[in-house]
Amino acid sequence: MTMPASPSSPVSLDRARVRELFDLRGAYLAQVGGGYRDDPYPAWHRLREQAPVHPGTVHELTGYDGPANFAGLPYPDRPHFSAFSYAACDEAYRNAEVFAASPTPVNPHEGQLSAQNSMLAMDGKQHRRHRVLVQPSFVPGRAEWWIRNWIEQTVHLLIDTFADSGRAELNVDFCAAIPVLTITGSFGVSVERALDIRAALRNPEAIVEILAPIVAERRKSPRDDVISVLVQAEMTDEHGVAHRLDDAEIYSFAVLLLTAGSGTTWKQMGITLTALLQRPDVLRAVREDRALLRPAIEEALRWTPTDPMFSRYVTRDVDFHGVCIPKGSVLHLCIGAANRDPARWERPDEFDITRKLRPSFAFGGGAHVCLGMHVARAEMRVGIGALLDRLPDLRLDPDATPPRFIGLYERGATEIPVVFG
Repeated sequence: MTMPASPSSPVSLDRARVRELFDLRGAYLAQVGGGYRDDPYPAWHRLREQAPVHPGTVHELTGYDGPANFAGLPYPDRPHFSAFSYAACDEAYRNAEVFAASPTPVNPHEGQLSAQNSMLAMDGKQHRRHRVLVQPSFVPGRAEWWIRNWIEQTVHLLIDTFADSGRAELNVDFCAAIPVLTITGSFGVSVERALDIRAALRNPEAIVEILAPIVAERRKSPRDDVISVLVQAEMTDEHGVAHRLDDAEIYSFAVLLLTAGSGTTWKQMGITLTALLQRPDVLRAVREDRALLRPAIEEALRWTPTDPMFSRYVTRDVDFHGVCIPKGSVLHLCIGAANRDPARWERPDEFDITRKLRPSFAFGGGAHVCLGMHVARAEMRVGIGALLDRLPDLRLDPDATPPRFIGLYERGATEIPVVFG
């Protein structure tokens, strides 16, 4: 896949490596349940009908005994419980005092550089102090900043690589590349190193090696990018003293943004595209009336969220929806099941872009609702809109294996082979 950084500066994005890093069936994602091939929703419906909360983990209760590590797993010495109803998940998200985001205090200066040692796992005042630093760059009004600086160019340069061929595989050649190039571009990382930094999520020292010179340069000469926002941000600590973020805090933010920015949106865009391509009449309606693209994206987020489970850590004994959960337990929130709760949505298993919009848990809930949700929506809206603009009669390739949804704790589509023209 050749993708120019500018009209006169061609660079190469290694397609085989993109597939390695972004195929749910590959070794990189196998540990999060990438080997799961079934539809989990019948089991989740049955569990939710039996009770809103069950002892056990989501994968055990679903009937999957393969590798399934994710947030809150594994903790073999802790009792595990799983919530399947919308009401139970909503209550847990809203009560961070009892259902905490981390089992231990978070300190970006200590411990492994990872999303689990970042703002994602903070609660209370600590979480608010960190979130307020970067939130202005992720509010709805800043979506145009992301679109103008990174998303729009990335989308069209990717389409340029296959627009004349009459066919494409959109999951790897398009969906997977957009978010990773968007977020690394916003860091000031070159296209050549974009996949290096994605792969480095399992090697934090490599992330520091890539980002350190960029952080040092932005301290000297800030630009209009995310690292510049971070180096100029001031945080007020618990004593009321303001200070700039140090390098460790910036790396912590960067890893979180990279994990969330390149690890979820590509799968959700693939889910949305697949849902539309499998329903040619709905795709045709969206092509003819682009106002329908937004509800189509929101419906896909509800119908099949790419990350259908998150976890919380119980800080005291609690009676929760008919179950006594002891202090120290892990409560897994099966938001995939919650997003299809018939107590909140009629005909919840149907993909219906005309249904009345109601908030779902696709981007989490409570104080930890996803910071980058407006950027993710912008990537999907611009990406799918550009495909419809530039690829006439876009449709699934009738001669190829059709896409299907796989994975457990990270769900997404397999290849999305299309033809057009």
